[in-house]
Amino acid sequence: MNEPQAVLSAAVKERLCCPVCRGKLTFGRQSITCTNPSCASEFPIVDGVPVLLNEAASVFSIGDFVQRRNTTFHLNPGIGERTMSRLLGLLPDISQPVGAARNYGVFCDLLLRLATSPRVLVVGGSILGVGMKELASQGRIELVATDVSMGPLTAVVCDSHDLPFDNETFDGAIVQAVLEHVVDPTRCVAEIHRVLKPQGLVYAETPFMQQVHMGRYDFTRFTHSGHRRLFRHFGEVASGPICGPGMALAWSYQYFLLSFTESRVLRGLLRAFGQLTSFFLKYFDYYLVRRRAAVDAASGFFFIGRKDGTVLSDRELSRYYRGAIST
Repeated sequence: MNEPQAVLSAAVKERLCCPVCRGKLTFGRQSITCTNPSCASEFPIVDGVPVLLNEAASVFSIGDFVQRRNTTFHLNPGIGERTMSRLLGLLPDISQPVGAARNYGVFCDLLLRLATSPRVLVVGGSILGVGMKELASQGRIELVATDVSMGPLTAVVCDSHDLPFDNETFDGAIVQAVLEHVVDPTRCVAEIHRVLKPQGLVYAETPFMQQVHMGRYDFTRFTHSGHRRLFRHFGEVASGPICGPGMALAWSYQYFLLSFTESRVLRGLLRAFGQLTSFFLKYFDYYLVRRRAAVDAASGFFFIGRKDGTVLSDRELSRYYRGAIST
């Protein structure tokens, strides 16, 4: 298991709150206690990382982290899994987010106009997301990564349904390839809205045409309009396809092959064959994502929004559609 490398700043530590009642916390050497006498919940610190879970409202338990059990990622994969992963890593990938780095550049510029030293929450940020490298290297931006899995960047273990931070703590929030894996995306977005300061920014990437890719922790998909409704309490800065129809087709082809067997060995071989014979499809997306028809067939969408008091009505949403299907 990778040892966590993230350290909470004193300023962020002061903004932590109880995920059960949002009461103030006191820190001990190995545990954290809620100071609200009617709550008095206790939470462990595991490998230096606070585990702040509201167990009554989460599919995860505190014991998962104390006992170092696998959650969304395998912490200690077997020799066979590691070997297959290395082999597949040598092959061309079928996935290709188009414009992620550019989107993060826009997000970064907006953040630095908003605050001198912006603080950004990264939900599901145990590892660095695709396109985030330049943002992470920006010395003026403080990234605070949370996740339900231990990883090199995990600063706080928490469930995004109950973020353990005071209201209006962050200038920005990132939720990349996460909302399909939560049981109640609307609640998670509401929590992001709560912990953002006025005029705070959110950046999200969420799939539409993608097969199940995290087993029992995979629940939801969104059209472009459905994604916009999810963020209806934000004003839109930009949105659109982030993974195009080419990637969607490659994924469908690969999962068609995988449907023939449950054998790990055979699935690994079929995955390798699928990658070798369909990886080129993703390159069509550099052209396709700029076309209206891609909105109807994209693999996933991005959204950049601002907490500005906006509430998009469903009547307005019905006029929001940007695809090529005439009605």
